[in-house]
Amino acid sequence: MAWITDLLFPDKCVLCGRILKTGEQDLCQTCREETEPYHSGKSNPHFLDSVAAVWYYEGKVRKSLLRFKFYNGRSLAVNFGRLLAMKLIEEAPRGFDLITWVPISSLRRLRRGYDQVELLAGEVGRELGQSPVPLLKKTRHNRSQSRLSGAAARRANVRGVYRYVGTGSLEGKKILLLDDILTTGATAGEAARILRMAGAEEVHCAVIAAARKE
Repeated sequence: MAWITDLLFPDKCVLCGRILKTGEQDLCQTCREETEPYHSGKSNPHFLDSVAAVWYYEGKVRKSLLRFKFYNGRSLAVNFGRLLAMKLIEEAPRGFDLITWVPISSLRRLRRGYDQVELLAGEVGRELGQSPVPLLKKTRHNRSQSRLSGAAARRANVRGVYRYVGTGSLEGKKILLLDDILTTGATAGEAARILRMAGAEEVHCAVIAAARKE
């Protein structure tokens, strides 16, 4: 029975973990009012036509994303996916030809047990009515970007780690590339470069949170 499930597993705020009140979805009223939304229109990393994000990567947002990414927080994909889809509907109402995501390495997926961005892509696609397509494969298990400082080091770390695995050319296509976090943009930029080499005309990146530019 639905009421038993709701009683045992009540919906909680994706950021602070508080039980949601009637009428609230994904976020409690406090987090919805106090968490600053990401302001688009900033400069974009190489090979990306635009970057959309729900929030800045700081505070409660950062803590929640770390749970999602490293501490078996796969259930948060539903909430994050719905919120990111709403952001995309608001900023890109014309839609995209294809939706894909930045994959993690096979070794990292084995250790973690899931690819959090693939889960996110599935939820975003469900909300937008469009099934995500795997276009990229990570061919090398490189160092974690979070352990490197500086944009140059991060760009060097991801250079050549992705391969196009889609069927056919992307000639003239408008691609939505999903990831969870964008800091320097090195990872998304390298993934976009590979998609452009396969013929993509536009590559637009969407993430849950992006670093605040100084």
